[in-house]
Amino acid sequence: MEHNEIAVGLDIGTTKIVAMIGRKNEYGKMEIIGIGKSKSLGVHRGVVNNITQTIQSIQQAIQEAEADSGLKIEEVVVGIAGQHIRSLQHSDYITRPNPDEVIDSDDIYTLCNQVHKLVMLPGEEIIHVLPQEFKVDGQAEIKEPIGMYGGRLEANFHVVVGQVSSIRNIGRCVKSAGLELSAVTLEPLASANAVLSQEEKEAGVALIDIGGGTTDLAIFKDGIIRHTAVIPFGGNVITEDIKEGCSIIEKQAELLKIKFGSAWPGENKDNEIVSIPGLRGREPKEITLKNLSKIIHARVVEIIEQVYLEIKNYGHGEQKKKLIAGMVITGGGAQLKHLKQLAEYITGMDTRIGYPNEHLAGDSDTETTSPLYATAVGLVLNSLEQKNAKFQNQAGTVEQEVMVEEGTHSFNTDEEDEPTSANSKTTKKSVFDKWAEKFKDFLDNAE
Repeated sequence: MEHNEIAVGLDIGTTKIVAMIGRKNEYGKMEIIGIGKSKSLGVHRGVVNNITQTIQSIQQAIQEAEADSGLKIEEVVVGIAGQHIRSLQHSDYITRPNPDEVIDSDDIYTLCNQVHKLVMLPGEEIIHVLPQEFKVDGQAEIKEPIGMYGGRLEANFHVVVGQVSSIRNIGRCVKSAGLELSAVTLEPLASANAVLSQEEKEAGVALIDIGGGTTDLAIFKDGIIRHTAVIPFGGNVITEDIKEGCSIIEKQAELLKIKFGSAWPGENKDNEIVSIPGLRGREPKEITLKNLSKIIHARVVEIIEQVYLEIKNYGHGEQKKKLIAGMVITGGGAQLKHLKQLAEYITGMDTRIGYPNEHLAGDSDTETTSPLYATAVGLVLNSLEQKNAKFQNQAGTVEQEVMVEEGTHSFNTDEEDEPTSANSKTTKKSVFDKWAEKFKDFLDNAE
């Protein structure tokens, strides 16, 4: 099996680190060949705070995935989240030197590259530049401008920004674990890819990924990403509260939450009690399930209200921006009982629990289709799609090759582009590859 057929996603979360190996089968669906997970120790709220522990956890997850699949993992795609992520809307344009030629991917690349030069706050770096819709000579709402004639090409962009130091730290951990970092993807985008159907993205939908340390949000409408946000708390704050409220240790609190937890307090009778063994010869503790669900309820309401605030900020109230498909909740936190009912009650939006089986092969086992793995599945999917695009680009037409030989532009962010020497590669790189290379250089310089 060729190596470019498989892709590896590494989801560095607050509670667990998952390494997942996947490949496309002949029907274009994704098969999971191997999976490994380890407890994540050095990550807090989506941000690395202990490099050594994170490296060990990554290695453990990778080794498990390698043992599971019998393959050696060399490069991975990593998801990034954390409270430092923010997104903004930006519009930009280019005037094409030769309007008599049709618009090609180079023009779009030039336009995207221009956005990459936006001046950010100190210590911030652009992670994604996602064109939303284009305008050609003032004609609006064009989804795909390639092949059209026009002198002025402009676009609205969704720009995702994160902290340089956090991105570098993740890069450092991956490198030190003996792996190549092939790309960085925003986690809510990855999860959305794994969980949402195209119809939902068209109708308008909010994807909420409740992780351990963060809750990620991605909003789609008319098939285009419109808003992304990372809210800096998730399932762990619920566990914390149970621990404090019932005076028990974290491990017990986590188990209580998983086994008996419910987001809806009216559900439990007053006489339902769980007995928890005391520490080292102390008396066991008795906890009523009603109290347990009251604690959980208070926290979940807080998370959902924060999410709803972001949805309102996007403009859900306006008729044109209404999210017809409502909300889809995924991530480990989506397994809490009665969460769907509570979310519908608070927001008044249709809600479903999202399983990452949208693009998985039919015979995937139930474990991998758990909401827990939404981000990991999405990362592998994104990586496979990029490899596919790269492969198609390499099979580029003769016409492109001729253009390239006339002198390509080097990928230089600071000065004006200078033509490279004649021995430049004859295959044209996709926008993404060019960006990925810039990103790798950036990480190497950071070492």
